[in-house]
Amino acid sequence: MAACALNQRLLCFSNSYSRTATKPCSPWLPCSKTIVFSIPRNKGRLSLTSWTSQSSSEANTQTAESCVSLGLSLFSKGRVKDALVKFETALDLDPTPREAQAALYNKACCHAYLREGKKAADCLRIALAEYNLKFGTILNDPDLASFRALPEFKELQEEVSTSQLSFTYEAYLITFSGLRFVHSAQVVLNSTTSCGQIVKINMYTAYQYDLNLNFIKIIPPFFIQHELSLKARLGGEDIGYGFRRDLKLISEVQAPFRGVRRFFYVAFSAAAGISLLFTIPRLFRAIKGGGDAPDLWETAGNAAINLGGIIILVALFLWDNKKEEEQLAQITRDETLSRLPLRLSTNRVVELVQLRDTVRPVILAGEKEIVSLAMQKAERFRTELLRRGVLLVPVIWGESKVPDVEKKGFGARQKAAASLPSIGEDFEKRTQSVIAKSKLKAEIRFRAKVVSPAEWERWIRDQQKSEGVTPGEDVYIILRLDGRVRRSGKGMPDWPQIVNELPPMEAFLSKLER
Repeated sequence: MAACALNQRLLCFSNSYSRTATKPCSPWLPCSKTIVFSIPRNKGRLSLTSWTSQSSSEANTQTAESCVSLGLSLFSKGRVKDALVKFETALDLDPTPREAQAALYNKACCHAYLREGKKAADCLRIALAEYNLKFGTILNDPDLASFRALPEFKELQEEVSTSQLSFTYEAYLITFSGLRFVHSAQVVLNSTTSCGQIVKINMYTAYQYDLNLNFIKIIPPFFIQHELSLKARLGGEDIGYGFRRDLKLISEVQAPFRGVRRFFYVAFSAAAGISLLFTIPRLFRAIKGGGDAPDLWETAGNAAINLGGIIILVALFLWDNKKEEEQLAQITRDETLSRLPLRLSTNRVVELVQLRDTVRPVILAGEKEIVSLAMQKAERFRTELLRRGVLLVPVIWGESKVPDVEKKGFGARQKAAASLPSIGEDFEKRTQSVIAKSKLKAEIRFRAKVVSPAEWERWIRDQQKSEGVTPGEDVYIILRLDGRVRRSGKGMPDWPQIVNELPPMEAFLSKLER
């Protein structure tokens, strides 16, 4: 009966965790267009009873899938160490590649929660190298913010950039005059290779593939006359091109008429250029003179108007391009800021993007004495600032050089379940739930502590350079509810002015700001 009940539960488990309606998959395996592995939020989905005297016979029938499933259930209940044991057991039960990938990833999540950065990095390193884990999964998982703030993550990122990327690109084969040109030292081509097939390539050599004779010949790279459409990939995820594309989309939303303006710049410049081409011969005839020669001043005026129009339109086009680059740089800084981690009063580590629509962070950057004095002055207006959703984020210059000493002792961590990260669910979907929002708001207090101060200092210094402020000066930065910079200034903020400037969270202006 116990075995039958277990089989029924496992069957129910596998059916209840399809991530998409079109392509069902396991609960702990990545799906298409899914970033992270999910953990069951509903405790009723998987009901596991305690082991009885028949546990020895059931243990013999354990599989890697059941161990991963049970580990996820234990993790969701706050039993991280027990879940870690299950994931390790799954790795010893001859798992399939997908099961091993899931076990290693969730094992790394357990280590990250237990602040064991080295062990988490080792698990992720194996999953990336041997089981095709996408690095974008680690980059985009908001619940791995605590791990991304550790130096072990920086080392892992550098390793992936130099070894796994290793100048590896993907390119579509281009057919031109019966030849295919590719930059490659490791290209697999055969008689069945067709145009459009994707192959792994790098930058050092070039191969010429003859469609008729089916042979490969090395040719120098400088003979390549055609630029291929290349996409640098890091761990299977688009990093360069995809990020740039996203920035372009955000830029178009913020400046929707830039494309229209550019179209008219090009169209009017072309019209003025064509008119100038017809005007130049008339101008020569007017200069030479004669009975049928056109009026000199009229022709010269037309040529000057056309030439001046071209110059002005080209200048406007270049100015618009410069403004777009500045806007993209600002959006890049905003997106970088959104990924910086914070530690809330409940010891939970979140990224700044997770606090959007919930608080207005006020970043205070400067020397320790000045920032401490500003924090003391803010305490006088604590009630009014809380009504306006203000969250103070102090950043002390040089704090990143001081090593963090982790407190160690006996006994379990207090409130482990309260600060437990929810692995595998998109944060924007979770915040749509009133319960999830209320829990997050309950954890937010008047002040948050920065995690990875070096990253915060680097972003603030970049922001100072963009605003024309000497890097290293004492500054404050007030953010909007949507995460963008509201305003900034030198020194520390005037708290009464901020109270008068910011509307309360329940006000209509705050709703428009979201």
